Amino acid sequence: MIFTGRPTVPVPDTSLTDYILRRAGEYPERIAAVDLAGEESYTYGDLVAGVNSAAAALRARGFGRGQVLAMLAPNGPAYPIAYHAAVAAGGAVMLLNPLDTPEDLAGHLNEAAARFVVTVPADAERVLALTGGTKVEEVFVFGEAPGTTPFAELLAHPADGTGAAIEPATDVSTILHSSGSTGYPKGVLLTHRNMAANVMHTREVAPLGEDERVLAVPPFHHAFGMIMVLNASLVQGATLVTMPRFDPEGYLRAIQEHSITRLYIVPTMAVLLARSPLVDQYDMTSVRGAVSGGAALDPEIAAAVRARMGLRIGQGYGLTEGLVSFMQTPEHYGDGSVGIASPGVEFKVVDTTTGAALGPGQDGEVLIRGAHVMKGYLNAEEATRQVLEPDGFLHSGDLGHVGPDGQLYLVDRIKELIKYKGQQVSPVELEAVLMTHPGVADAAVVGVPDEEASEIPKAFVVAKNGSEASAEQIMAFVAERVAPYKKIRRVEFIDAIPRTPVGKIQRRTLKEAGTAAQ
Repeated sequence: MIFTGRPTVPVPDTSLTDYILRRAGEYPERIAAVDLAGEESYTYGDLVAGVNSAAAALRARGFGRGQVLAMLAPNGPAYPIAYHAAVAAGGAVMLLNPLDTPEDLAGHLNEAAARFVVTVPADAERVLALTGGTKVEEVFVFGEAPGTTPFAELLAHPADGTGAAIEPATDVSTILHSSGSTGYPKGVLLTHRNMAANVMHTREVAPLGEDERVLAVPPFHHAFGMIMVLNASLVQGATLVTMPRFDPEGYLRAIQEHSITRLYIVPTMAVLLARSPLVDQYDMTSVRGAVSGGAALDPEIAAAVRARMGLRIGQGYGLTEGLVSFMQTPEHYGDGSVGIASPGVEFKVVDTTTGAALGPGQDGEVLIRGAHVMKGYLNAEEATRQVLEPDGFLHSGDLGHVGPDGQLYLVDRIKELIKYKGQQVSPVELEAVLMTHPGVADAAVVGVPDEEASEIPKAFVVAKNGSEASAEQIMAFVAERVAPYKKIRRVEFIDAIPRTPVGKIQRRTLKEAGTAAQ
């Protein structure tokens, strides 16, 4: 049985940048993006001019279809210009997480054969250091730094008035990263049409007025930040107020000082709004709406925000491979569902053993199909075949059922990813690091619930005979070898890791034990 939600809306058959900036000429003086201090800002006229000039500069360097520019930078007003310049030139943009290790970053650059990197002065030295063994030819920086080219040079290049010839349905515009259902991060290939469909979905299920001001805190290197925040705001003529990193007091101050009207939040931020005494020190009355993503939002937290601020939070659901798949409608706010399907999105729930389609109320794996679903994984044909069916349905790895109004309820994750503050953490990766510790004989990692972070990685460790390593020492060992958001937050020593007859870790058993022990 195949389910649908909202009526289908045509997906633009054009380049992503043309779609996003199609109305920018109607309000060239309106601010498109500004930083918290108000020191750096770009109008929509500046945005269009900057994209055209920088795209021409990239084309003059021979950059175009089939080539990749990588971005490693925090949220900032110039980020949309650099991103759309590369897309407008016909190339793809690989979005990198600044918190990842040098080894991970170099691996991503090599995998995509990236020609250029755009970064910030604070990261320029480490970017230059890690590009030595890659095919990167030039590093651009927002500002100035030794050994790099100022991005301003691209902005000063004469626009040539030409556009790249692209095939929206097949040419890749964006490469994000996801671990999929298991394993190490893979490049998610999103075409111009995939991205346009995701943005169109956002516009339809969470519309913005042209006078709105959006606090851009979700990182642009994440699907949530790039699609729902950056691109969906720009296509609707809103103003982005960029925040490079989240801190509670700075976040609340920004809402007040910039009269923010729309919040895009992860559950950590919802907890702040619901319970922090800091909230009472700031004027939040400008906020008209909020959308939560990145991880499941506790209905009690959503209710607490509404009671305190009069703010109703709409929750959405999707994957990096197909982001804006579901969004709550007002009548389902706070009911624990993730809403109904976005325009043109089809889904079904299937038996996890037989693959047979299930009806309403029956738990099974959720599969999704639509124009927003990725083209595939970068250099990973087998991994692509495992999640994308020949008929276009994407395996979500999530267990759920359909409610009486067609809304989707998620009850568990089949996949093993841990969602820490909206970031994806692979247990397999952490287990590989743990097994290199001289005092560890066996190990398993699961996510356990945490009110602020949604989940935190917890390790179950079997110590080698004679080992005196403490939990603190093991956590420090892992922390030295992974990105900060991937750190093990708890360790429990056990006699043996529970496994199936074929050797697979019984994660659900460990998850239940880890949750009960809190």
